[in-house]
Parts: sequence; structure tokens; C-alpha cells
Amino acid sequence: MALLITKKCINCDMCEPECPNQAISMGADIYQIDADRCTECIGHYETPTCQKVCPIPNTIIINPAHQESEEQLWDKFVLLHHADKI
Repeated sequence: MALLITKKCINCDMCEPECPNQAISMGADIYQIDADRCTECIGHYETPTCQKVCPIPNTIIINPAHQESEEQLWDKFVLLHHADKI
């Protein structure tokens, strides 16, 4: 599952530099998460760092439109960071 930044976002800039996959960028009004790059920090951290650093509770949530298994997230991590070794 990729994550989603909701309209609660206050554009505080806390999440974007914390993403190890460069999946977070500024959208038209608020930050957005690229579902193709989001691994929920699998391969890097135990929990998503964007959720940890966000000062507004429940602003970064599971994206219901982009459901993925843990195995799929691991596969995405490998492709993003170790594609040269496969």
C-alpha cells in the first residue's frame, strides 16, 4: 500500500526530506506521494518516517486506491534501490 497525504496537510515541509525514496513532492496545493515510489519505508525503517514527522495526526494515511502487499512493497524497494543487482 502506498501512502496518501490528505487535505489536512499544512505544507510544513517536514515529510519531504525524510522520504528515503524521494516519493514526496509539492503538488498543486499540498504535498503529494508518488505511489510508484512509496514503499512505506520498507527496506529503510520499521514505520513510515513521513507519518512519524508529520505534526498533524492522521494526515498521511494508507492510500485506499493503491493497495499493495508487503511482498509487493519489498519488490518495489529492490527495483528502486538495487535494480543494478538483479
